[in-house]
Order: sequence, then C-alpha cells, then structure tokens
Amino acid sequence: MIEPGSLNLHLEAITHARILVLGDLMLDRYVYGAVERISPEAPIPVLKVGREQAMPGGAANVARNIAALGGRASLIGLVGADDAGGVLKRLLDSEPRIAANLVVDAGRLTTQKVRFVAGAQQLLRADTEQAHPSSETVAGALLEAFDREIATADLLVLSDYAKGVLSDAVLSAVIERARAEGKPVIADPKSVRFERYRGVRLLTPNQHEIAAATGLACEGDSAAAEAGLSVVRSCGIPAVLVTRGERGMTLVQSGEDPLHLPAEAREVFDVSGAGDTVVATLAVMLAAGADLPEAARLANLAAGIVVGKFGTALVHPADLAAAVHARTVTASSDAKITTLAAALERVAFWRGRGERIGFTNGCFDLIHPGHVSLLQQARAACDRLIVGLNTDASVRRQKGPDRPVQDETKRAVVLAALGAVDLVVPFEEDTPIDMIKAIRPDLLVKGADYRLDQVVGASFVQGYGGRVMLVPLVPDNSTTGTIARIGRGAG
Repeated sequence: MIEPGSLNLHLEAITHARILVLGDLMLDRYVYGAVERISPEAPIPVLKVGREQAMPGGAANVARNIAALGGRASLIGLVGADDAGGVLKRLLDSEPRIAANLVVDAGRLTTQKVRFVAGAQQLLRADTEQAHPSSETVAGALLEAFDREIATADLLVLSDYAKGVLSDAVLSAVIERARAEGKPVIADPKSVRFERYRGVRLLTPNQHEIAAATGLACEGDSAAAEAGLSVVRSCGIPAVLVTRGERGMTLVQSGEDPLHLPAEAREVFDVSGAGDTVVATLAVMLAAGADLPEAARLANLAAGIVVGKFGTALVHPADLAAAVHARTVTASSDAKITTLAAALERVAFWRGRGERIGFTNGCFDLIHPGHVSLLQQARAACDRLIVGLNTDASVRRQKGPDRPVQDETKRAVVLAALGAVDLVVPFEEDTPIDMIKAIRPDLLVKGADYRLDQVVGASFVQGYGGRVMLVPLVPDNSTTGTIARIGRGAG
C-alpha cells in the first residue's frame, strides 16, 4: 500500500531528480471535429474539422511526463530536416523543465502520428515514419550528446520505439557508459530481441512484447510471472515489469516473489502514451528514493489516471496525491469492517498499548447528524470505538419487512468512512450481548433515549468496573422520521 506521507516525501525529492531520456522522438497531432454524414464517394464518415493540436510524443512524451511530475529531463533524439521536426523543436523549447538535444538527420522524416477524432472516438490514425537505423555519423552525434549529459543525470531511460535511434551499436554503448557512471537504466523495449538490453536495471515490456520475445503466453498472473522470470534468467536483467493493460502489471525481480498489481483505471478513454507515463513515473520515483515495488505501484496508479484522460495526457503530482489519498481512504474503510474474531485480535493489541475500548451498536440506517454526534461523543470518551452493526436480517426482525433502507454492506461502508469509528462488526443476533461479553469494553455508549436499565449489556459492563454513557440526542434527527418525511414527499 502507498502511504500519503511517503508519497509526499518522494514528490518533494522529485524536484531535484534529473533524468536522461534517449530514444525515438515523435510528433503527435490530433485533428478534432464532428461527423454528421457519410461520404457519397465511399462508405466512410466525413470529419468536419474543428481544431488541431500538436504535442511531443514517443521519447519526448516520456520527458514531458517527467517534467509534469516535477523532475527535470534531458532529452536526446533525432528529427528530420522538415516542418514536423521544426514544430517538435518549438514545442520542446517551450518546456522549461526539458533540455532537448535534437540531432537533425537530413536523411529521414520526423516520425508523426496523426489521429482524427470525432467526439471521444478515434476514427483513423495516419503514421509518417522511417524506421531504418541511424547512420554512423548520426549515431556518433547521439553518443556525443549522451556523453555530455550522463554525468549529471540520476538515471537513464531508453525509450525504444524501433524507429532507428537505438541501434545495436548505440544501445550497447550507452548501457555500458551508463553502468560505468553508476547510473541505473530503465528500458522500454519494442525489439523482440530482449538480449539487446542486457545490462539495464529494469525492462518494461507490455504483455504482447514479452510474449513475442519469449514465446510464452502472458494471459494470467502466473504466466506473466513465468515470462518475466524467463527474461530475468536469460538476459541477466535484474527486474522486469510487464504492463498488462486491463489486467494491471506484474513485477518480477531476481530472488523475489512476483508482485501482481491490479489495474487502477475506472474508465478508459484513451491509452495513448500510457506506457510513457509508466516509464516516466518509475524513473522519477526511483530517482527520488522509492524502492522498485513502491515505484511500480505509483506507476500503476499513474497509468490508471492517464488512461482516464483523452489524448497524449500527463499526470501531475496533484493527480497522484489525490489518487493515493482516495485509495488510502478506501483501503482504510475496508480494513475497518471485520468479524468479531478479527476484532478481538485488534482489541488485544490495543489493550496491550493501554488504550481504552469503547462500544456502541445500532442499525445505523440512513446515517444522519444524530448518529454522527453520538459516534463523535463516544470516540471522545475512549481511545478506540467499535460499532456493532445489526445485519439486514436482524434489522428486519426489529423494524419490519421494509427495513433497512440500505443493506448492511452500504451501512458498514458509510460507518467505516467516519473518522470516529475504528471498527465495524456486523452481528446477526437481536442484541449485541454476545459481542459485548467477548469484547468487554471499557465504555458502553447508547443514546439518551434509552434508560440505563434498557441498555443491553449495561449491568455486565458495570459488573467488571466498566462505564456506561448515555449521549444526549440531536433534536429532530431520526431514521424513522426521515423515512416518514420522504414518504410524505413521495405522496
């Protein structure tokens, strides 16, 4: 689990991170418009163009993501002596946290991907590219730029889109020189010859790439782990992170158990550039001091954020912080809902630290300010508050067949989300007396609409020296009254 405090420390450290990115540059163009008719010339939609947008892609998108997260990127790659190369240079020059070292290769075209979009739907992608390896002269210029930058970098990212920048000669040279400088290397591969990347610290293939490279299926968790382990063993690469789309990610490290991370995306609008976001997040988090599993978790989270945006989108520190906070709240709430047996283990631990245990119970159907006030007052009088929650069957026996309005899962989740509540323990019985006898709370709490002799478990708790507290009620707040008002409104 990612802790918000740990993330904040990493986000602060990222501002000092310097990442060197070497790889294939692209220009991503988006042509947006509306489709209102089918062409009379062929059975295809006619896109009425509204606007166009251009942004750096490929290795340049990795650099943009590094900059968006707060790091600094030095970017090395090739452009052609053409208009697209000029546009890409101007775009990169406008990025204050990217230092672009663009080598012009007059013998090639700048790689372009043009996407035609209606609404949120891509209609067509048109690519312009030349994928031949760079000449010896151009490769020499790339290596000269690399030698100028590697000494001040914390980490090297190789963004290989198989367009010719990372030829065998350039790839082996930069890996060897980075290792000689003691700089970790992350490689995002497109070549199926993974042995080319020997010497990198981390390889980040997707499931199709690793399946093609190893000949192993990569559909399930165990298969993904087996494929990753095969690469670790055969290529001498210490770690492999397999990105698996809607199945999440699998991290395989030499000598460690595989780590399977479920996909974080709730809605997927566009997967363009998601792999670049993963690599960039890994790079800046490792440079900021995160260990590899933590960096992988954050990269997985970042991927879930970016695919929920349209276009070649970016993830910012605020996006990550919000997502981590949301996951922490959810995980914390889920962890609070438990069985009596598990609750007793927590109680023993708390008591061992000298903490006072409070207990209250109820149906908590349609939680209102009166409930919140009771729970807050109860929690203020003890160190830990446990809430016994009537299950649906228990509520029906007490309140009738039309209750509860919300099922026990929803009621438990809402209770667990309240800061005053430490544990929620559902019970099937009509009263919580068995739970009270098992927990032996130091404090038993009910609303002041009960008399002391009506409070279930009061005499038992007082018998061993515990306290019973009757909390004053908030006027005009009750679930029954709320339901009655809703009924009158519906009529």
